[in-house]
Amino acid sequence: MGRNIIETVLGAVVLLAAGFFLTFAFKSADLNKVKGYTVTANFPRADGLKTGGDVMINGVKVGTIMGQELMTEPGRNQFMVKVTMSIADNVLLPTDTVGVIANESLLGGRYLSLEIGVEEDNIKTDGTGRITHTQPPIRLDDLIGQLVFGGKGGDKKSAPAGNPASTSSDVPPPPNDAAAKIDLPEHP
Repeated sequence: MGRNIIETVLGAVVLLAAGFFLTFAFKSADLNKVKGYTVTANFPRADGLKTGGDVMINGVKVGTIMGQELMTEPGRNQFMVKVTMSIADNVLLPTDTVGVIANESLLGGRYLSLEIGVEEDNIKTDGTGRITHTQPPIRLDDLIGQLVFGGKGGDKKSAPAGNPASTSSDVPPPPNDAAAKIDLPEHP
């Protein structure tokens, strides 16, 4: 009989703790959609960006991503991703604002960061506004590939056709005398 009471009390404590954490999560999460004027931006790719995600300036939420669509009409923007966002009415964006898809963390999701420009003119707030400067997200697998393979080929020195060992850092460059011969060490 005493064991059932202990289990019941312990279960109630666990449920109370779970309720506390859920309440804290909902209060600390900013789930409110920002209502304001509509702005669009075209990105070459929008990996990880989600509808309902945040639009931020300097780490402060100023908008919400309202939708994404793949542009399929032939032309200059074919296969670009059109991102539609709602920006708070009190935030005016200069025309040279840059839209960057940024990482929340190494393992987390993505959000749209706006890097404010310096132009005097602002993006239209009548629903036809457009951010023309965009930057796609950085892919983690591309970064790892650059580290492993040393970049995209521009950093590696290519060997002359007749001397494939000339790129080795162990071998000194040949002297200017064309008749000189270098003994190369044998590599196992």
